[in-house]
Amino acid sequence: MNQVFKEVTSKDLPQTAKQIIDFYKNERIFAFFGKMGAGKTTLIKEICNYLKVEDIVCSPTFAIINEYHTIENESIYHFDFYRIKSEKEAYDIGYEDYFYSGNYCFIEWSEKITELLPEKYVKIQVDANDDSEERIIVCEIMK
Repeated sequence: MNQVFKEVTSKDLPQTAKQIIDFYKNERIFAFFGKMGAGKTTLIKEICNYLKVEDIVCSPTFAIINEYHTIENESIYHFDFYRIKSEKEAYDIGYEDYFYSGNYCFIEWSEKITELLPEKYVKIQVDANDDSEERIIVCEIMK
């Protein structure tokens, strides 16, 4: 099942985040794809807002992983694999413990670890329209 959001602006992001989570309510692994500056982190922030995260949501570029907590004290994991040089580094942080925890995992720069992604996940492609602030967001379940 695909979801396509066209001409998404910053004011549309809270509603887009809600629609994504509600549509894929049984999924926990969300792999984000898109060029630098496309808006992956911004979308993840809005998804975390919708999920009622209490912590400040920011890109874990240097830490590789951030853990956030919701108002119900549930953990959410946010990965940024931009800086890793090999899949071995993902093994070193114990990615499997996170991916198979049953908690939400939002993964930026997923293309660096595609072989490590679970068999089933939600792929979210975020593309910027060069002529405006609009984004095109395509979501689909990968099996």
